[in-house]
Amino acid sequence: MCGIVGIVAKTYVNQTIFDALTVLQHRGQDAAGMVTCEGNRFYLRKDNGLVNEVFRTRHMKKLNGEMGIGHVRYPTAGSSSSAEAQPFYVNSPYGIALAHNGNLTNSEQLADEVFRSDLRHINTTSDSEVLLNVFAHELQLLGKLHPTSEDIFNVVETVHKRCQGGYAVVAIITGLGLAAFRDPFGIRPLVYGKRETEAGVEYMVASESVALDTAGFEMVRDVAPGEAIFITQEGEIFTKQCVETPVLAPCLFEYVYLARPDSIIDETPVHNARMAMGVKLADKVRREFPEHDIDVIIPIPDTSRTAALEMAKSLKVTYREGFIKNRYIGRTFIMPGQTQRKKSVRQKLNPIQSEFKDKVVMLVDDSIVRGTTSAQIVEMARDAGARKVYFASAAPEVRYPNVFGIDMPSASELIAYGRTAEEVGKEIGCDWMLYQDLDDLKACVTDLNPAITQFDTCVFNGEYVTGTVTSSYLDNIDAKRNDGAKASADDEQTEGNESTNLHKAF
Repeated sequence: MCGIVGIVAKTYVNQTIFDALTVLQHRGQDAAGMVTCEGNRFYLRKDNGLVNEVFRTRHMKKLNGEMGIGHVRYPTAGSSSSAEAQPFYVNSPYGIALAHNGNLTNSEQLADEVFRSDLRHINTTSDSEVLLNVFAHELQLLGKLHPTSEDIFNVVETVHKRCQGGYAVVAIITGLGLAAFRDPFGIRPLVYGKRETEAGVEYMVASESVALDTAGFEMVRDVAPGEAIFITQEGEIFTKQCVETPVLAPCLFEYVYLARPDSIIDETPVHNARMAMGVKLADKVRREFPEHDIDVIIPIPDTSRTAALEMAKSLKVTYREGFIKNRYIGRTFIMPGQTQRKKSVRQKLNPIQSEFKDKVVMLVDDSIVRGTTSAQIVEMARDAGARKVYFASAAPEVRYPNVFGIDMPSASELIAYGRTAEEVGKEIGCDWMLYQDLDDLKACVTDLNPAITQFDTCVFNGEYVTGTVTSSYLDNIDAKRNDGAKASADDEQTEGNESTNLHKAF
């Protein structure tokens, strides 16, 4: 899960990209980066940290240009090394900078091809750098000094054939313009919009519509699966479908947790989908526990608030805010290590005792991944005096790893892996565990947009929509994603990180 943005404007874009990345910060807190382009020159700034930590005034003053891209990152199967912060760039051909949200499932094979056949060097373990070099190689094969939009689309068509997985991409090419494209299944989100100015029309491409809204851009539409967009430096826009048989199968977890509630993804308002999740949970309570004794429904802030409120309304049960959140602590789901996650939960949430004392409490969260946070929150509720603690998840059991750009942990570290709902409830210490049914979760989206007939639901049922994910690949990422492997990788790269600062201050 990362956030990307690309802009072609009539004035300097650095501040607009900064603002867009700030509202996309929820998609990644590990690193941030920006490349702007003025004439034939790139200006780059990237590093580990939040957006407002990476970009200081001294950096912003150097990020010149009316065209640029930006990225917020958290690590997937790699480490959190600053060497893998995006965007990446290559000097040949033309000069290309690229940022990417998602994950290539054949990146190791592609890296070998890039080295042996394309004669290109990969400097990191990032699949984004692999994707950049595939894109650059195909552009170089054109042998043209001034490629047309149709040439760009032909290159994207070849990239789609070579690359497997889920991806949304923005890239700028010096002297030409901005290219953006989405994988053939539309797993990762991508939208574009325009803004009328006195100097002419400006365009923005971003992971979520909220980035367009806050910058004053009018959303045009979602980028279709397999589609590419090319915007020239002068502001002329071209679009083309670059896949013969595209399939819209967006990641269902985007609607549960990843996206901001004020975003619209594939013509579906995320807020409305989460409202429906609460109603569906209430329906399941009535089916399974018609004579329930719930006194109060309390959300685990922030993502679950919408579902919890609608669940309470539907059940005619009191809704209360029972936890105060420290907003200066990051999302525990995307923190790199288990020790850090455990420590952060108590720092992040504190209960209001009067909302729990002597009550039967239904806690509502968007999902349960490792169960670390859930167990500690149940313990907090009991310590605050709750008579009984029930727990509801707006998503079904997360039992399988995601390979399309979400850093789900090793399967063995997923609390629901190999366990029933009742067994999960015992593990986290609650009196009753309630999970959303997968069909109900799908309906929360399809009722709002019937045009969506498929989803990437791999984390819930182990079905990978691309059809290219093998058991050996899953075994490989399992070995890379467990917390021990990540900690080891981070330790090995600590010293090397110092040498990566060389190219950061153009």
